[in-house]
Amino acid sequence: MNYPVNEVFETIQGEGVFTGVPALFVRLQGCPVGCAWCDTKQTWDVLEANNVAPEQVISVDGTVGRWANHSAQSLIAAFKAKGFTARHIVITGGEPCMYDLRDLTETLHSQGFATQIETSGTFEVLCDDSTWVTVSPKVNMKGGYQVLTQALNRANEIKHPIATEKHLDELDELLKDIDISSKTICLQPISQKPRATALAMKICIARNWRLSIQTHKYLNID
Repeated sequence: MNYPVNEVFETIQGEGVFTGVPALFVRLQGCPVGCAWCDTKQTWDVLEANNVAPEQVISVDGTVGRWANHSAQSLIAAFKAKGFTARHIVITGGEPCMYDLRDLTETLHSQGFATQIETSGTFEVLCDDSTWVTVSPKVNMKGGYQVLTQALNRANEIKHPIATEKHLDELDELLKDIDISSKTICLQPISQKPRATALAMKICIARNWRLSIQTHKYLNID
């Protein structure tokens, strides 16, 4: 199966449970969710005019919105050709769960990689059972998509951006019928604002949740 890949790069995971872990990010093209604050809007549209050769999305600037078809096998070959050493693969977007990720995740696992998916929760999550799924639920976005119960139930980690009490209320409403006893819940202050950080810290302490800091922004890395 081929996937529209916007970019592949090696870095350090900057947020959530795997903060600090060396990681290969595989960013897929395409997302109809429409988050106003999205910092990868170039991934929203899969335009045929931006379809390029597979090697043109490996360790290059993905902000121009180009994409190339890659299979699991061609991605693994590209990892080897570039000499990447990270074994943790983060499949992100765009919205990666627009696509059936079972072939990609199963093949990566068979070659000794670990996988993580970062998704808005607005599409059904189709992946290998051992994939770590991070749902960052996007509520009332421009695209009109609802956060799916299937995605929340599949999630290993629920990482929620927060700036005000309203965002916490939205999360509580989403989780009211979800068994979170085995899930990691992370609150992530929006834009590193002091007020948002203070609120997130207060709630994390009260509920024994985890604070997710976007360390890559403080370090000024991808």
